[in-house]
Amino acid sequence: MDAASGLFSAQLAAQGQKPSLPQTRSAAEARAVAEEFEGFVISSFAESMFAGVETDGPFGGGHGEKVFRSLLIQEYGKEMSKAGGIGLADQVTREMLKMQEVQQ
Repeated sequence: MDAASGLFSAQLAAQGQKPSLPQTRSAAEARAVAEEFEGFVISSFAESMFAGVETDGPFGGGHGEKVFRSLLIQEYGKEMSKAGGIGLADQVTREMLKMQEVQQ
């Protein structure tokens, strides 16, 4: 148990409440959550990469393009994660399943 979760448990105990464990998830559910997380991380990386790309031109720029670009970058992250990503989803899935085994 890390310091933050220990502190949280102590606060709940002081209030007379019992800490509840997170719901156990199947390997497929854990993988889906891990891929979603990896997609978010990849999107964050891609967003900083696209920040310097200018969109000036006769049909470029404006608020609509900013919104579209952010949605497009989110989809890029999701698709990259589904296609294998950077290996982060594998590590996160293993750690999530390992943490569930320890708590049971």
